Amino acid sequence: MSAIDAVRLQRLRWRCRRGMLENDLLLTRFLDARGAALTDAELRALDALLDLPDNDLWDLLAGRAAPADPTLVPLVAAMAATGADPLQRPRGTLP
Repeated sequence: MSAIDAVRLQRLRWRCRRGMLENDLLLTRFLDARGAALTDAELRALDALLDLPDNDLWDLLAGRAAPADPTLVPLVAAMAATGADPLQRPRGTLP
C-alpha cells in the first residue's frame, strides 16, 4: 500500500467532478474520508468507475445495480458506506 501524493489526489478530485450532483457529493465525501489512504488497487478500481457514464455510476453507488467487474465491489461498498444518502443533510445546511 502506498500513500497517494497530493498532486495525484488533486487530479483525482478534479476527475471526480461529475455532471450529476449526487455523484459529485458522494465522490467528494469518499475522497475527503479516504482519499489520502487509497491503495493502488483502489485507485485502479476508482479509475474504472470514473470511466462509467454518470447514470451507470449512480446506479452502482445507489445500490440499484451491481458492478459487472467483481474487483469493483469492495470500492463501491466502501463508497456507499461513506455516504449512504448523499442528498440527506441537516435542514438549512449546504453540502
